[in-house]
Amino acid sequence: MIALLDYGAGNLRSVEKALRFVGGDVRLVQLPDGMKDASAVVLPGVGAFDDCVNAMQRQELLAASREFIKTGRPFLGICVGYQAMFERSEEFDSRAAGLGLFAGSVVRFPDGQGLKIPQIGWNKIEIVQPECPIFKGVENGSHVYFVHSFYPQPEDGSIAACRTTYGVEFASAIWRDNVYATQFHPEKSQKVGLAILQNFVDLAKG
Repeated sequence: MIALLDYGAGNLRSVEKALRFVGGDVRLVQLPDGMKDASAVVLPGVGAFDDCVNAMQRQELLAASREFIKTGRPFLGICVGYQAMFERSEEFDSRAAGLGLFAGSVVRFPDGQGLKIPQIGWNKIEIVQPECPIFKGVENGSHVYFVHSFYPQPEDGSIAACRTTYGVEFASAIWRDNVYATQFHPEKSQKVGLAILQNFVDLAKG
């Protein structure tokens, strides 16, 4: 069973539908007890960093996520769920502390480069860790779907699994041990996104 964390994220149903489409046994989870018997966890996200981590704090899902990750079972963050893995965000003068799994801040795309912010639409990924399990069979240079104004800047660049350029180059996906995360939305990225989610479901099934 894959626990899909339900803290009010707007894209919850689309992630659930995509995971089920590729064979995932998915359960919506609002409290820590629902994670105990899960084979994997997915943390989705749309909206603001503070809204995400504050809602997770109220539902006691922050500490529960840290404990789950310690078990070695697969954990996937999507969009704001990716950003929440870091220590802090600059969004709206954020005061909320993230999960702190990785050192670094979430920053805004720079102004003055003719960029449309947020980045909305398709962009390509450069896979810099082709051995990353969730990118098995995914072609380098594939296009995926983004909706975001902010992105994490990991202090440890070695965790980047993919990089993307939108005015600046940023880590569009990361991987460390059993933790995976994407700034893009695999559930909106058609065949490429479904392949990534299929790989994650396969990890969950062992």
